[in-house]
Amino acid sequence: MLTPFRPDGTIDYDGLDSLIDFYLEAGATGLFATCLSSEMYELSPDERLSLTRHVVRRAGNHVPVVATGTFGGSVREQAAFIRRMADTGIAAAVVISSQLTGQDDHPDVLRDNLQALAEATGTIPLGTYECPVPYKVLLPPDLLKDLARTERFSYHKDTSCDMRDIGTKLNAVRGTGIRLFNANTPTALDSLRAGAAGLSPISANFYPELYSYLCRTYTDPGKQDEVVYLQRMLTIMDGVTRLCYPFSAKLFLQNRGLPIETTCRIAAPPLPYEIGQMLRSLEETFRSICTELGVTVVAPKTVNPLTTYA
Repeated sequence: MLTPFRPDGTIDYDGLDSLIDFYLEAGATGLFATCLSSEMYELSPDERLSLTRHVVRRAGNHVPVVATGTFGGSVREQAAFIRRMADTGIAAAVVISSQLTGQDDHPDVLRDNLQALAEATGTIPLGTYECPVPYKVLLPPDLLKDLARTERFSYHKDTSCDMRDIGTKLNAVRGTGIRLFNANTPTALDSLRAGAAGLSPISANFYPELYSYLCRTYTDPGKQDEVVYLQRMLTIMDGVTRLCYPFSAKLFLQNRGLPIETTCRIAAPPLPYEIGQMLRSLEETFRSICTELGVTVVAPKTVNPLTTYA
């Protein structure tokens, strides 16, 4: 999820409601609040809790909500914040792998700290996320398998961006309670076919309808040509969504009619003209694909375009 901010930098809860409704109408089957896309490192601890609590309330019983619960400090400090985050009503508190180990530490450090964190958080459902910031720490398949055995971990957001690694992890947790969600678009279809539970890429903040369609139809024998075509187009389009993100995503949604500002707490330089043109072409391509595949383009309930790509 993104976090809408007002021009003064405070959280825009009205815009957040519109965004949540949009995700759900577009076919999202789960929400990851307080994540990297939501500028979680720029939020205060109280804002992280308030934001997550609001998302849980708005989503109601429609879809599960997960949220990050680890933001540095000792294992005891991180466990304490996980307990506070769990009180918001989330389905699982997500553990950032890099918050439990140094960049050059031995893999056993991460294993030991994950075990200690699990022991310090009682029965709270947990998840893992290979967040690329401040640095990426990938979970070895054998460690993921060990976490599955604890029956405490139910969610894993994978950022390895390598189908060989994804496949090995899926084999390691097959038949367990851990469900793997792939954050990488170029491997999206292959990962679903290999057993991934779903997708969680940044591009889903631009056009969640297309990812929802892919997740719904990838097993449909009569839709395989369409699915392969969509995967090819999503891979090409993915290069544009990475530019000036998350500002670009907020601008894209604003031009789609979402009543949100483009304000970010992450510093965003002025949008270069050529990237503005790329975003304009990206929206046209998205709408063309929807027409070709018969995918309904979700129209936000409140249309209030505030700026343009130009």
